[in-house]
Amino acid sequence: MTCRAVGPGFGAEVQGIGLADVVASDDAYAAVRTAFEEHSVLLFRDQDVTDQLQLAFSRRFGPLESPTPGTLAESSFFTVLTNVDPATGALMAPDHKESLRAKANQLWHTDSSFKQTPALTSILSARAIPPTGGETEFASTRLAWDRLPAARRAQLADAFAWHSYAHSRGKIAPHLASEREKSSLPPARWRMRWRNPVNGRDALYVASHTYAIDGMNDADAQSFIDELIAFTTMPGCTFEHRWRAGDVIMWDNRAVLHRGRPWPPDAPRHMVRTTVAATDLDGLAEMHGRALTSPASAGSSRRPSPPATRTSP
Repeated sequence: MTCRAVGPGFGAEVQGIGLADVVASDDAYAAVRTAFEEHSVLLFRDQDVTDQLQLAFSRRFGPLESPTPGTLAESSFFTVLTNVDPATGALMAPDHKESLRAKANQLWHTDSSFKQTPALTSILSARAIPPTGGETEFASTRLAWDRLPAARRAQLADAFAWHSYAHSRGKIAPHLASEREKSSLPPARWRMRWRNPVNGRDALYVASHTYAIDGMNDADAQSFIDELIAFTTMPGCTFEHRWRAGDVIMWDNRAVLHRGRPWPPDAPRHMVRTTVAATDLDGLAEMHGRALTSPASAGSSRRPSPPATRTSP
């Protein structure tokens, strides 16, 4: 197995080993797992992907996460990202809920930081791709952490932030997150630094789902969150993957931000994602905080509410 660099200091194309090899061979899995810990984003080309193969490959890396309530195929382990109506085969209208979700996915984010158990890795396969657009862009929060001044790293090492599905969806449309989704996905609180127990490297843990920071007022927290995301995704620090048939990408949600890119509304796009939940072996235990402190009132133990829903500019 060899790895060819594809991004600025992170990301690699895996050559010589495919998904089926990882399923069948412990040695292949060990090699890919080592590459995953090192490169954060792995690309597999020319894969003959089926649902069964993607599931078996994903299970190699840990327990599978159930999709977010209300999404397509929520009763399975698949998150289906598509603009094709499964009932009719027609393209969805721009104001369809799935079309709006696609817009939300164009915000910089890490998967499932809003869940009570966040994600270790996401595995995304291309089933139907548009002729132009629809790329996926990545940024390394690990390299962003390394670029931060020492004083800022010290400040963030023991800082805790709140993440909310309703908050990120509210940036796109006021009612994109349903009441069922809101009640099923209460805000989650995580340390703002995720340490990889395999290599000891730290990564910044912040995303479009992040809405509050313990000990800070709302306005200052939002400004700081925006500043950190802009710092992580500054020009020269990201790479954009242009999909082709047979591509499969997996990424480390502990150490990477990603976002989808727009594509022509008259072109079908169908992607299938499986997500592996993080465990204590992945550094999850250290991400939990002991005290729950409201960002509006240091020393309070109440959970802060997400800010009022916003519409897009």
